[in-house]
Amino acid sequence: MKKIEDVKRTRARESTNAIERIYITMRHLFIRGFYKPMGVSGETLRQSLLTLSPEIYGSIAEDKVELNGLLYIIERLPMGIEECTYINLTSDEGYSSSHFKPIIPPKRRRNCYRIDEEQMNIEITRGRSEIYDILTHLTFMFMESHKIMKRVLLNEDGHLSRDWEKLEEAVKQAHKLSSQQKDIAITHVATILGRTFKEVHSIYTNFATTQRPDRFLEIIYHLGKLAILEETQNKKRIISFSPVLRERLGHHIHGEVWAENIKMALAEKKLLDKKLHIISANMHSVMNTLYAKPALNKEADENNMLPTYEALSDSKNLQLRKKVEDFALNNGMTFIQDKSGTNINVQLFDLSKVPNSNCLFNVKDHPNEVLVVMDYAFGEQAYETLDELLKPHQKNGRKIYLDFDSISIMGKAGILEGGKGDLMIPDAHLFEGTADNYPFKNELKKEDFEGHGLRVFSGAMVSVLGTSLQNKDILEFFHKSSWSTIGLEMEGAHYQKAIQASSRIRRNVKEEIKVRYAYYASDNPLETGSTLASGGLGTTGVKPTYLITQQILKQIIN
Repeated sequence: MKKIEDVKRTRARESTNAIERIYITMRHLFIRGFYKPMGVSGETLRQSLLTLSPEIYGSIAEDKVELNGLLYIIERLPMGIEECTYINLTSDEGYSSSHFKPIIPPKRRRNCYRIDEEQMNIEITRGRSEIYDILTHLTFMFMESHKIMKRVLLNEDGHLSRDWEKLEEAVKQAHKLSSQQKDIAITHVATILGRTFKEVHSIYTNFATTQRPDRFLEIIYHLGKLAILEETQNKKRIISFSPVLRERLGHHIHGEVWAENIKMALAEKKLLDKKLHIISANMHSVMNTLYAKPALNKEADENNMLPTYEALSDSKNLQLRKKVEDFALNNGMTFIQDKSGTNINVQLFDLSKVPNSNCLFNVKDHPNEVLVVMDYAFGEQAYETLDELLKPHQKNGRKIYLDFDSISIMGKAGILEGGKGDLMIPDAHLFEGTADNYPFKNELKKEDFEGHGLRVFSGAMVSVLGTSLQNKDILEFFHKSSWSTIGLEMEGAHYQKAIQASSRIRRNVKEEIKVRYAYYASDNPLETGSTLASGGLGTTGVKPTYLITQQILKQIIN
């Protein structure tokens, strides 16, 4: 038993070292300004990723191509990136006012621009975490492309397998493939990928779009094609970082503009002198909790609102959603569309205007309180945005300190014991890869959520450097050692860093500011088949989302 524990501890150390190498290498490449991912300059990154073998990338260390991991990154990278030889990471440099049409990935809000057939530009406005996220995804994608190349390239002269020729024929057809043609193409692709017909067939439609039903074949073809050109003609793919991005990174340029826009809106609505409560959450749960019952009236069951919340969470029910949103906008809610580049929208709720009748909360005794609900930040961006928001408002050369009473953080996180939809109530955040730890008093308690049919865990949580680097050995060490961690996420330590600096050092807000953290589980990286790559929560996430939202509002309002 002791020998097994020693092996696990050794693997955890090796994985920790691999993460450190990945981040040191990334910073070095960023300072250098460019590199070739599949060349000598990208070798350390590739080897470290292989050593780490993150759970989200599944069979990265095997010869067969990883399908779920590929789907996960494709949903977070711009459409067409698999066709590009040159990928340029830029700051917000004015492309929005050009003729280039922004490409926004379905699962990551970031502006990307296809410059020409060979080049894709990706705008970085969320800091280093976003760069790390993109580079690990790209490294994985390029490594998978070389697996394809090795399976179809028969010799150094460039002779290709019959399976590849048949795939090329299918991709170059001008029309949608018939069911028979699709099955034939899948048969050849399965051989190329080292997967079964059933595996490829089951994931095929997940890659499809309305305009491109056979997109899966196109992605595999272009990944393989560029890898073949790298091998046979030395046409290496290149990732570069613009000089403006390298100059701006870490200077809170976007966060400062974002925070100032919020303070200007508060001033315009004459809310600057009111008691403010910051809530980091999505853009629907607070609004629906406050307004769904009075807005929908007969359509909502006052004794059981969960079916109503589930209906509002369905993107197909646009009319129902609009009804609640319109009612909210006419009864105390202000929506601030982000124009700073942070991709974080904001809602202001003036509680003096929220209707008290048929509402879950008694708001009539809180006329001087305002909720500031900010959409989810991404990694280090949490520090940049919250740090700027807590600073005093500058007006006519004088500082106006805002009366922030509480900060509540609700989010999705990976759980280390339990399953999707379960709850985590942390009492500390440990920052992965450093000795930094942030204990705090959480106003939310485990017992606040018990008795609702969900498992609830309390303890420390790890703020990881990137979700794409989840590693079972490290997570098991954090969970089973004296750290006794219950989960992992990306923003907690960064939020707490901003809160402690603003309250205890800068004195921008009162030292006794109330802090609330609660997370619901989006995945369990220690369970095979339950990682982030296994898919979303669906309606499983509705109940914990609204349970946390209601508990936060209950503490603020009642």
